[in-house]
Amino acid sequence: MEPLATSYPLKYSVPKARVFAVFLSMVLCTTTLCLLQLRFFKPNVKDFYSFEVKDSRGRIISLEKYRGKATLVVNVASYCQYTDKNYIALQELHREFGPSHFTVLAFPCNQFGESEPSSSQEIESFAKGNYGVTFPVFHKIKILGSEADPAFKFLIDSSKKEPRWNFWKYLVSPEGKVVKFWRPEEPIEVIKPEVMSLIRQIIMKKREDL
Repeated sequence: MEPLATSYPLKYSVPKARVFAVFLSMVLCTTTLCLLQLRFFKPNVKDFYSFEVKDSRGRIISLEKYRGKATLVVNVASYCQYTDKNYIALQELHREFGPSHFTVLAFPCNQFGESEPSSSQEIESFAKGNYGVTFPVFHKIKILGSEADPAFKFLIDSSKKEPRWNFWKYLVSPEGKVVKFWRPEEPIEVIKPEVMSLIRQIIMKKREDL
C-alpha cells in the first residue's frame, strides 16, 4: 500500500504576500505625492521682467514688454543734490543706446531725505520738462521696508545691495537678471562699457537666431 502523499502549506506565505502588497502600495503613494509636489508646488522662480508695476497714471504695466533688452533701473528724485547730473546722464545713455536694445526705467521714491514729495504725474512732467526725458518714469514707490515694491525688492535681493540714497542704478540683463549696480556718484563713463557689452550680446544672439 502506497503511503499517503501529504502536502503542507508553506508557512508565512500569505502574511508575507500581504506585507509586500502594503509596502508596494506605500511606495506607489509616496511616489505619486512626490510627483504631484513637483508639478503643482514647484517654486516659482521670478526674474525682473516677470513683475508688474504701475505707470505714472497708476495703470498696471507688465515689465515683460522689456524682456530681451538691457535695462538700467534707477530710483529717482526731483530735489536731490544728484538730480541734475543723473537725469542728464540717464537721458544721454537712453538717447545713445535706446530704445531697441536698451532702456532706462525710472522709479521715483521719497524715502531718502524726502527729496521726491510730488505726485507721480508731477514727477514725470518735471523730468520731461527739465531734462527732456524720453525713458519711462513709473509710479512713485517705496523700495525699503515691508511696503517695498516687489520688482525693486527683487533687484535688492538679487544684488544683495540696498540703495542708501537716490539714483542707485541696477543693470538688468535681457533675461531679467541683475548684472551690476552703481551708486549715485559714479560717473556715466563707468556705466557705458557694461551697457555696451550687454547690447553686443543681444545683437550677436539675434544674428545667430537668423
